[in-house]
Amino acid sequence: MNARMRTVHDTSAHQLTSDDVWLFNEGTHAHLYRKLGAHPAEGGGTRFAVWAPNAARVSVIGDMNSWNRDADRLEAFGDSGIWHGVLDHAHEGERYKFHIESRHEGFRVDKADPFATMAEQPPRTASIIHGLDHTWTDDEWMAGRGARNRHDAPISVYEVHIGSWRHADNEHRSLNYRELAGPLADHAVDMGFTHIEFLPVMEHPFYGSWGYQTTGYFSPTSRFGSPQDFMYLIDHLHQRGIGVILDWVPSHFPSDEHGLAYFDGTHLFEHADPRKGFHPDWNSLIFNYDRHEVRSFLLSSACSWLDRYHIDGLRVDAVASMLYLDYSRGPGEWIPNEFGGNENLGALRFLKQLNETVYREFPDTQTVAEESTAWPMVSRPTTVGGLGFGFKWDMGWMHDTLEYLGYDPIHRRYHQDRVTFRSIYAFSENYVLPLSHDEVVHGKGSLLGKMPGDQWQRFANLRLLYGYQFAQSGKKLLFMGAELAQDTEWNHDQALNWSLLDQPLHEGTCQWVAHLNHLYAAERALHELDCEPEGFEWIDAADTGASVISFLRRGRDGARPVAVVANFTPIPREGYSIGVPAGGRWVELANSDAAIYGGSGWGNLGGVDAEAEPHHGHEWSLPLVLPPLGILVLAPDEA
Repeated sequence: MNARMRTVHDTSAHQLTSDDVWLFNEGTHAHLYRKLGAHPAEGGGTRFAVWAPNAARVSVIGDMNSWNRDADRLEAFGDSGIWHGVLDHAHEGERYKFHIESRHEGFRVDKADPFATMAEQPPRTASIIHGLDHTWTDDEWMAGRGARNRHDAPISVYEVHIGSWRHADNEHRSLNYRELAGPLADHAVDMGFTHIEFLPVMEHPFYGSWGYQTTGYFSPTSRFGSPQDFMYLIDHLHQRGIGVILDWVPSHFPSDEHGLAYFDGTHLFEHADPRKGFHPDWNSLIFNYDRHEVRSFLLSSACSWLDRYHIDGLRVDAVASMLYLDYSRGPGEWIPNEFGGNENLGALRFLKQLNETVYREFPDTQTVAEESTAWPMVSRPTTVGGLGFGFKWDMGWMHDTLEYLGYDPIHRRYHQDRVTFRSIYAFSENYVLPLSHDEVVHGKGSLLGKMPGDQWQRFANLRLLYGYQFAQSGKKLLFMGAELAQDTEWNHDQALNWSLLDQPLHEGTCQWVAHLNHLYAAERALHELDCEPEGFEWIDAADTGASVISFLRRGRDGARPVAVVANFTPIPREGYSIGVPAGGRWVELANSDAAIYGGSGWGNLGGVDAEAEPHHGHEWSLPLVLPPLGILVLAPDEA
């Protein structure tokens, strides 16, 4: 270590200790962000620490030393593989990297800090010394958020890509974090969404990856501002009563030279064998979950967002690709596990450890798995053999429902099992029903574009889709633009087409989504037992001739039941009878065919009186007018 670098032995929070090394090497350190990276040192300057066990020498290069590779070398912390030291002349705002000289093959490389809190705006790749001081004003939210994140709470998620939600007025540029805060909160509150889920905000070199090719696992992208600007956005959303979920990608990472790939002249974060370490779908690298230090790195990333940024939940991307060694691979392209199976045992251990760690340290948050297979017990506790997630996306519901609604109504009678099959598995997991960004990209068109028929029928089908989603058991997720009835495929280089709201059918769809959100939150039967079989009961799933389904939603004791009837044909049906569990007047809580939403106005004039005629196993029945391509939501009158 040269004279410009000093070792400081103090008791500050950022001082690396032997206990830290033990936990790191054990794979259980979930707060490495407090120890590794760049932090203010006691007495001034900046403390640096980086893991590079196969390096012969590591130095800090940057603005503080004119990027001189020989000026400021770090010192090995015993045999831990960590290099550390303090630069008195390194200060806030200066750019830096680690220059690594490997023990192997004379390999030398300049790497961004894996634990950096901030990076240069791409395409530049240096890390920036940057503190995370912020005066939070969301105490009320943080104290009560547990109740808002529970399985019996109304959770309706608005999925947002920050760069393309809205552009600055008269400018072709995205809103920055601070500019976004007010308009996004206003819209979410008006629409009735309870949470916003951001596509990955972690630093990424290629904007067109939407953040799914992460290089900065501890830094929000600087494209839209500083870490404090991002904190301001979260703080503001919390003050407005909106939770924040982050999309997080522990499944793979890009091979950019400045990133994690081949970090110290060896395959440190990834597997060396491409049959385990290369992802064919995304041309990226797969984390080596069997390496203890890699697990500590990923655990620390997850906890950093929950801790330092007050995030309310993590949606874990591409879980299926982590679980299966043969994911997207043919024979001979993968290596079986030690028992000859295709399960990635290291990933399994990591996912369970991740969820145990998150729920132990942040019990009022949630983790959500994007898992597209029938892997059992994804959202069941690890104590009973599950993976431990709080929720799982129901990809099967999404595919089946969109396929069914894509049929011409005359053919739907032959495919009704697409919308009834879900009841076989609906409560095997704690489900979120997603209509996500994945359904409106890569040539799939918009949701509106998937609907058959003329213009009126396409909008009616779309309103029917949303009504069916909100009436079904499970939490809800809509990608931005769905509420506008966006008529073109999502383009990350363009803002949503907000001018569509000047057109009655689009504006009506927006009002319909807002009504569904507020109704979902107001009616206990529509959310309290979203994850329990007691919350759902078929009235009639077998009327294929009319392409009509009907069911009941129930809440806990004291909640009035809700009846739902969906007519998947453009034929209005008068005198259509369904059995219900109570007499008296039933009010129409929602009708997708109401004129205010762009419908034709078929309905029941606000309600209907039950008749003492047993039907569908109930003592009472409702003689209804079913609107064309419409859905009704009714409940006993409480007046």
